[in-house]
Formats: sequence, C-alpha cells, structure tokens
Amino acid sequence: MALSYKSKFAGIFVVITALGLLATNATVASAVTKKTITCYKGKDVKKVTAVKPVCAKGWTTKKPVVKPSATPTKATGGVVAFSGTYKGKMSVLWADSGVQASSITGSGTGTVLGLDTLTGSGSSSPQNQCDSIDGAGVLSGGGNTLKVSFDSNAKGCAADGAAPTTVTITGTASITGGTGKYAGATGTLKVTGSFAIKSNQAGFGETTSLTLTLVGNITTK
Repeated sequence: MALSYKSKFAGIFVVITALGLLATNATVASAVTKKTITCYKGKDVKKVTAVKPVCAKGWTTKKPVVKPSATPTKATGGVVAFSGTYKGKMSVLWADSGVQASSITGSGTGTVLGLDTLTGSGSSSPQNQCDSIDGAGVLSGGGNTLKVSFDSNAKGCAADGAAPTTVTITGTASITGGTGKYAGATGTLKVTGSFAIKSNQAGFGETTSLTLTLVGNITTK
C-alpha cells in the first residue's frame, strides 16, 4: 500500500510539473510574439513589426482615401469675335485673261486670337473698273489654322481706269474650317483691303504691298 501511494503521488507530481512547464513555455512564447502593422503618410507606406508596434510621429494606421480624378470637361463650342489687320506682300502676274495673285503673305495685328500669319492666293478677270475677285487663305498661329474663302460678293475696284493705280477690296469671306481648336469652325468675316498695281500688261509680274482687314465672328465646335 505504501508503494502504491508513493507511485500515485509521484505520477500526480509529474503531471503537475509538466503542466507547469507547459504554462511557462506558453507565457514565454506569448511574451515574444510580434505583430506587424501598416503605417501611412501621404502616398508613403511602410510596415512596422514589434511586440507592440506603433507608427512613427506623423504616420497613421488609417489608410488615406484616394479621391478619384476629376473627369475632364469636354470643350464646348462658342462664338468668338475676330478683328485683325494683315499687312504683307502679294506677288501678281498678269495674263491676257486677267491677273493671278500667286502668293500672298502677311502678319496680323489686333484681336487675331493667335492667328497672326496670313497666306493665300487669288485671281480676277477684270472687265470693268470694279469686278469680282476670287481668293482663299489660311490664318495660322500657335498650332491652329483657320481657312477663309472670298464670297461671290467680294470685288476689287480700281481708283483709276488704268494702271498705275490702287485697288480697293470689299466684300465678305466665309470660314470653311480649320485645324486645332478651330477644327470645323464656321462664320463670316467682313473683308476690306487694298493694294497697288503698276501695270496690267500681259506677262508683267510684280510684288506689291497688301493690307487686308477681317472682322467678324468665329463659331467653334
């Protein structure tokens, strides 16, 4: 009986000791367990690992809310006023049937909306002192262009019955499109201008000064 009691007591002691060791090990394991948190500061992100991790000053565990980018506003059309005076040169060549302006160049001032350069060409078959003229040009600048063309009412009137004389231009021009911010533009511009000629003999060519003023509204898409 004495032996059995001692053996039973020893068994209980072993169990208690084992449980005590397990509890101690569990406490130690719990004490060294580390956690990882994520910290944010603006667009910067970093992770902190420690037994009791905390974010550094200026950092937070709260993830910042990213606002969606604003949807670009689609450009809408409108009407803009245009008023420019272009001064430059015109190359003229006379033929039996009329006169050809093979090259027109000019620089503009005024409310030209960045379209400060004029290039173009024109022609006329004058039978009278005042007669119709045809012409087309391009106003350009800043990567944009505007196309214009004389309407049927455009005419040139010579101050004298024969050269040398000054020719005055009057009428309207239609806007027939463009590029850049003037793509698909429309409108009508009032045209006035003048140039001088020295001769009207066939085969005679000359370069003369030209002034052209365009006033009106541009309708953009």
